[in-house]
Amino acid sequence: MSFWEIVLLGVVQGLTEFLPVSSSGHLVVTNAILEALGGSKMSDLLEVSIVLHLGTLVSVLVFYRRELWRLLGVDRRVIPLLAVGTIPALTFGLLIKKCLSNGAEKFLLENPLVAGMLFPVTALALVWAARRSEGNSDYTQLSWQKSLVIGALQAVAVLPGISRSGFTIAAGLGVGLERRAAATFAFLLAIPVIAGAGLLEGLQALNQGTTGTPPLHLAVGFTVSFAVGWIALKQFIHWVQQGHLAMFANYLVPLGVGVVVWQLVS
Repeated sequence: MSFWEIVLLGVVQGLTEFLPVSSSGHLVVTNAILEALGGSKMSDLLEVSIVLHLGTLVSVLVFYRRELWRLLGVDRRVIPLLAVGTIPALTFGLLIKKCLSNGAEKFLLENPLVAGMLFPVTALALVWAARRSEGNSDYTQLSWQKSLVIGALQAVAVLPGISRSGFTIAAGLGVGLERRAAATFAFLLAIPVIAGAGLLEGLQALNQGTTGTPPLHLAVGFTVSFAVGWIALKQFIHWVQQGHLAMFANYLVPLGVGVVVWQLVS
């Protein structure tokens, strides 16, 4: 993968990991566009994806460092809630890895047509969340049942085109959280999932062997995804508090339609 391709993917990952537009869907579509423009098929998308996800993981760790520190003290009851909320995503991810063939997994998770069909589903969730009245509860007051509901919505986001942040924030608002509390819990919940997925994919990459992406390129991709991700997360929290989630639907619906039409006629 060339230097500028990984820079582009780093920007896409940084913007879309936290904005409710599906980072996995955008990476799949961006990769397909680069190939359609004459680039060769990127056999190293797996290891590049791991590095870019790790960049955004570090950005959320830095952004929520105070909340993470409080988990060791006054907010320690949130730790088992995060553990419960993580169970659905880990279960779903392991089922895909263990029960699907490599071809079926690739079709489901790396297919731009699937991403195009699911972008509008994310849009519907965002419109619903924007119209949902804000609750009055903090995430530290969640029950394990409500945490499990939020985690179940996060599990669906393993599919390209489904936004993890969009679905989990919508779920948080659905169980009565304040807007900022819903966003905070959603991103705290994303930490073990992103880390766990990175670990599994990293082990897979080690078993398959390196595909030759230069370490410098990977380092640049990590840095770009971290910096862009931190900026995007900070701005997105502001939009969540203002109740502006629905504006992303105006982007996702035409994007989904465009990708589906492109894939069907190409």
